[in-house]
Amino acid sequence: MDKPTPCTYCSLAQARVVDESSLSIAFKDAFPVSDGHTLIIPRRHTASFFDLTLQEREDMMNLIARVKHKLQDELNPQGFNVGVNEGFAAGQTVMHTSMHLIPRFKGDVPDPRGGVRWLFPDKAVFWDKKPDDTPPDLGDAKP
Repeated sequence: MDKPTPCTYCSLAQARVVDESSLSIAFKDAFPVSDGHTLIIPRRHTASFFDLTLQEREDMMNLIARVKHKLQDELNPQGFNVGVNEGFAAGQTVMHTSMHLIPRFKGDVPDPRGGVRWLFPDKAVFWDKKPDDTPPDLGDAKP
């Protein structure tokens, strides 16, 4: 029988930690998509964000806010993306809950509109479309 793979995040080197609280840890992403890309994880190992306790979720949100302020002071980004990859189909590669805090900078992509919608490129450009529940244009139709 194979031994379970040890969790990378549960054995995180203290040198990688940029901030922490009683229930959460923040550290720089090993494969950052931007300067300052930081992960916030609960200390308790759980694969799903939805299995966290209310106290753990609140603690993670408080820590992510604190890290955001530090990154704002250090890097002066013009925006942030915050996200959770929940499950393999959503891109989760380490089965330990993590929140991504990604600083964004003017010009880091040609057109940032749509943000996380670019996970599905064919659905990313929405600003020139009508919502599904919008009635079709009836033009000159009269009752």
